[in-house]
Amino acid sequence: MTIHRRAVLLAPLAMPALAQERWPNRPIRFLFPWSAGGVVDGYLRLCFEQAGQELGQPIVLETRSGARGTLAAQFLVQQARGDDHVFAHHHLSIIRHPLLTRARSWDPIEDFSYVIQQSGFVFGIVVHATSPWRSMAELIAAARAAPGRLTFATSGVATSNHLAMEEILFRDGVEMEHVVFRGATDALNALLGRQIHAIAGSNTWAPAVEAGTLRLLCVWTRERLAAFPEVPTLRELGYDMVVTSPWGVVGPRGLPAGVVRRLHDALARAHRSETVQAHMRRFDMPDEYLGAEDYLAFARAQFERERVLVSRLNLSID
Repeated sequence: MTIHRRAVLLAPLAMPALAQERWPNRPIRFLFPWSAGGVVDGYLRLCFEQAGQELGQPIVLETRSGARGTLAAQFLVQQARGDDHVFAHHHLSIIRHPLLTRARSWDPIEDFSYVIQQSGFVFGIVVHATSPWRSMAELIAAARAAPGRLTFATSGVATSNHLAMEEILFRDGVEMEHVVFRGATDALNALLGRQIHAIAGSNTWAPAVEAGTLRLLCVWTRERLAAFPEVPTLRELGYDMVVTSPWGVVGPRGLPAGVVRRLHDALARAHRSETVQAHMRRFDMPDEYLGAEDYLAFARAQFERERVLVSRLNLSID
């Protein structure tokens, strides 16, 4: 009887570990909060193909665009609790969002299980090729000479590139007017048409810079870009800033450690594969890899940095 009673008591403790060992036992859903296509979409599909083969189940990418890229996070928080087969693309707007609205949304730390940080975006500042400014110093000098009269465009209020540009202007003690466009193409057309003075945004400007119609004044990555080796980084210009808006993978809150570890390991191996690294080199994608614990620590620290910026700029989306 004693042996039987111990077996009954130990069985419930063993079951969770056994379930984690058998994970995944069905296709994994991955919610992508942006439109299909593009560099990030391509990176993820390459990673998922390799990771899915290792895990023995496909990782199926589902596009859920709209609502400032928050629909995937909303689903994890509101509908995917306890589901260890649903994950989502995680980005800084998810960490920043609760600071911008009075409405109840989510706790960016407690409401997600952080799995892996993967890459980020290439940002930079471009002006028209015929403009008189050939460097950041010249653009800042022009802004100082005409406070609030020069304009810069971004893809939205409180986006990473908007906040970074405001930080640059704050450090230099100058003012420029912020102009918001719904998409990168609209902003590019406005700059090409000389309707605005500059764009602070992701490298959708690259083809126009290569064609000689736009001029790239600086990039915000740690190192210079292979595609534009002559263009300095913000750090080289004395701003001590690296802005890549890192992104990665999260799941619903409270995922078992074994599940997080298995998915992380499969995605990390895919990330390091030559196929994926070649894709990253081709598009100058920054390598922002962090493991689960370091990714969570980054999110905690970033949330506090975002709190300071949002408060200083008095930003809100309500």
